[in-house]
Amino acid sequence: MKTETLEELNRKGFIEESIDPTLDLFEEIERLKKEKNAIILAHYYQEPDIQDIADYIGDSLGLSQEAAKTEADVIVFAGVHFMAETAKILSPEKKVLLPDLKAGCSLADSCPPHLFRKFKEKYPDHLVITYVNCTAELKALSDIVCTSTNAVQIVESLPKDQKIIFGPDKNLGAWVAKKTGRDMVLWNGACMVHEIFSREKITKLKERHPQARFIAHPECEDAVLKMADYIGSTTGLLKYTINNDAKEFIVATESGIIHQMEKANPDKTFIPAPPNNSCACNDCPYMKRNTLEKLYLCIKNGLPEVTVPADIIVQARKPIERMLEISAKLGL
Repeated sequence: MKTETLEELNRKGFIEESIDPTLDLFEEIERLKKEKNAIILAHYYQEPDIQDIADYIGDSLGLSQEAAKTEADVIVFAGVHFMAETAKILSPEKKVLLPDLKAGCSLADSCPPHLFRKFKEKYPDHLVITYVNCTAELKALSDIVCTSTNAVQIVESLPKDQKIIFGPDKNLGAWVAKKTGRDMVLWNGACMVHEIFSREKITKLKERHPQARFIAHPECEDAVLKMADYIGSTTGLLKYTINNDAKEFIVATESGIIHQMEKANPDKTFIPAPPNNSCACNDCPYMKRNTLEKLYLCIKNGLPEVTVPADIIVQARKPIERMLEISAKLGL
């Protein structure tokens, strides 16, 4: 039987290995974390078991910032590929693992760097702001990175006559443009999950739940955002459900966040916003490629590993650091 090299195993995207069904994966993962001085970071959109075993749960940039603070030698990133890349950019000396390398992102895929470079060349006098939900290569082509939490404030911090390219999410960009009054050039990209919500079905759902607050992520289309009682980042939506007195919420974002909403608000009801297709859920198929079993094998074998070329790390780190500098000045 041929023994595969580490490189060959890494190319597969995830380790295929039988697991003893009597094994307590939670206990084993805790043991391996201590043995390998590893930390597990999980995005809000991961399955509940992964969120519950994680050392830190949050949105994409918050997770990477947490990774940069840690003394761990190994970062196990339960999220999608661009998030693990961002962790590597901020912590190049650490080993970064992703349970499944095929956990990609439709939004990141919608903006190939070589095409964005040509797009950027059409507007030489424009400053480039990219949403953190993009590849390391795209960050390296940017002047400033932003998050859905600070995008409005980042744009408002710039001179009013500053011309701006915003990518890759057209919906987030359009929402920021509306909030700031800036006329920005938008790349035509989008997240598949946030574009599937049905305005008609949400209207009917609101009629059945007249007391419910409808909350939405700014990656949603404008027709959906116009209906929202509150628009915010994943973390912002979670905080809103904690601080608002309503007992019911219709949630227009990836359904994984509802696990944290329910944990923080056991007396409240959370209803996923309905999609416009026959699917009964609004899960991200990429986020859900990660499983507890893959997480266990990932930390056990030290694979798959996410790497970023050294020159890309240097270039991609600059726009992230500029964002952090602006955020610090604004007290964000």
